[in-house]
Amino acid sequence: MFAHQIRTAALVLFTLLSGLVSASDQIPGAPQKKPIALTNAAIHPITSPDIPAGTLVFDKGRITAMGAQVQIPADAEVIDVQGRNVYPGLIEAHSQLGLREISSTKATLDSYELGQLNPGLLAHVAVNPDSEVIPVTRANGVLLTLTAPSGSLVSGQASVIQLDGWTWEQMTLKPSAAMVVQWPSSEDDVSTLRKLFADAKAWQAARGQSNSRQRYDVQLDAMQSVISGEVPLLIAADTVSRIQAAVAFCAEHNVRMILFGGYDALECAELLRKYEVPVIVDAIHRDPRRNHDNYDAAFTLPLRLQQAGLAWCISGSGRGETWNTRNLPYQAGTAIAWGLSHEEALRSITLYPAQILGIADRVGSLAVGMDATLIVTEGDPLETASHVTRAWIQGRRVDLTSRHTQLRDKYAEKYRQLQGTP
Repeated sequence: MFAHQIRTAALVLFTLLSGLVSASDQIPGAPQKKPIALTNAAIHPITSPDIPAGTLVFDKGRITAMGAQVQIPADAEVIDVQGRNVYPGLIEAHSQLGLREISSTKATLDSYELGQLNPGLLAHVAVNPDSEVIPVTRANGVLLTLTAPSGSLVSGQASVIQLDGWTWEQMTLKPSAAMVVQWPSSEDDVSTLRKLFADAKAWQAARGQSNSRQRYDVQLDAMQSVISGEVPLLIAADTVSRIQAAVAFCAEHNVRMILFGGYDALECAELLRKYEVPVIVDAIHRDPRRNHDNYDAAFTLPLRLQQAGLAWCISGSGRGETWNTRNLPYQAGTAIAWGLSHEEALRSITLYPAQILGIADRVGSLAVGMDATLIVTEGDPLETASHVTRAWIQGRRVDLTSRHTQLRDKYAEKYRQLQGTP
């Protein structure tokens, strides 16, 4: 009897959790079959002057023409956007989108692995294409993210994913964009990291010998792209001492570095400029780290980074790595209110993250030959009152409905039904 009650309780719990983690039912966009022309558009290319009234044409997932006077292909689908704005898709430079769903449900958490050293972990293969958070995020114009593992000294490899697709293979734009490191506070952990690099170099040298019987090691093999300079280290660090130590380590091993967080980056500006280390600001909407800091320290950080001549971009990761990714444009908008120019704010979530992550030849701006990954908005995407009305990822039309729009429609219907009742 007792065993039966346990089985019944387990079944009920499983049913409840299944409802919580139910997959998104949006159907991914089909591959583009014919040219599409967006006419009567205010086009914002980011890397060139705005086109107040123009046409943008894309075919087979790439932009083929753009300008005030454009010859539209005879077989094109023509969409009059009625003076609305066309921007490149927004890019979140650090998130755990697709890896985390519900914090209290362990089966939906794929953002970390056991152990200190996990260089062989690949974020993109763990991405859940049916995450309920993805439709909510892309509905606000964020079409690409760097999805990164966390939780250990060497967390694994972060991947650039597109927020539409049937499988993780279709969603992946860049499988290995950076190796994620949580910079440690103890010298023992730094020694562990130094030993990993030494072992990786020795392993590769041994494998290169003609008579080598060196066994394959997935972790050490994963380090080779970092040692060669192909893949940078994305190091999470905020304080002066940790930033200085991280830069010194990368200089010692001649590897590229991206600084994530960077709260005290201004105090290390000369060092970061010398070694060409870009900064991913992990959030604008956050409190000061220390009691004696200016209340607006986080709000003004992008402006101060720009004035210091550093490469940088804005992320919203520090205010919810997954669930609040949709608020990325408002992080940039807040920076405008604290002195940053509108042009720089737009670049901070389009062009600049694309450059830092090595994908600027595909996305982050609008130009002939670039991916047709773009959004159409009713107004300025950095303002909360604006809406994204259309979106495409590599020419595939994106479904902009989400759990939010479903709830809106549900309760709008409720009040329509109540009209005329006492």
